[in-house]
Amino acid sequence: MQDNFRHKGKRQQLVKIVKKKGITDKAVLGAIGKIPRHLFMDSSFEDHAYQDKAFPIAADQTISQPYTVAFQTEKLQIEKGEKVLEIGTGSGYQTAVLCELGARVYSIERQRELYRKTKMFLNKIGYRPKHLSFGDGYKGMPEYAPFDKIIVTAGAPFVPNDLLGQLKVGGRMVIPVGEDVQTMTLFIRKSPTEFDKTEFGQFRFVPLLGDKN
Repeated sequence: MQDNFRHKGKRQQLVKIVKKKGITDKAVLGAIGKIPRHLFMDSSFEDHAYQDKAFPIAADQTISQPYTVAFQTEKLQIEKGEKVLEIGTGSGYQTAVLCELGARVYSIERQRELYRKTKMFLNKIGYRPKHLSFGDGYKGMPEYAPFDKIIVTAGAPFVPNDLLGQLKVGGRMVIPVGEDVQTMTLFIRKSPTEFDKTEFGQFRFVPLLGDKN
């Protein structure tokens, strides 16, 4: 579990790349610069950790591209102490970014193997989300709702109504919507029945699957 000067230097290079692509939020850039992304991957792939690309991890999932993580996080506009629901814990890298920004994170993972591994790992490196759950992301976490912010880290073929319903009035949800290629979509809840919707560019995510595995 080493994090040395070389790793820190590579992270600063990564921050420059992400910045060049348009990320301006200082707190988000700070989190990218601080979190040892190489620890979230198998040590034999360490060389890939600070490249701006997604990479396969266990259970046919991926650790998202740093730019994508930064883009989604920036769109959420996280304030310290906010309650954030994350759909798709995965490697825990996005979870760590949210924790680093001071969010109280509630995260769901549907792959049992990943859920167990990531829960132990995050604890080990000092990131403590409020609640990690093994379950179906489409259903969200009604028992902890409402949430200030919701982030979906897998491609959803449609927008789950359960998730929209768990968003606070004034809250923001960022979700990639589509089958093969997804359109990054931001929903802002204006009232109990109204949502503002903004679409951004296209991204590629692993699919959001129902039913636990």
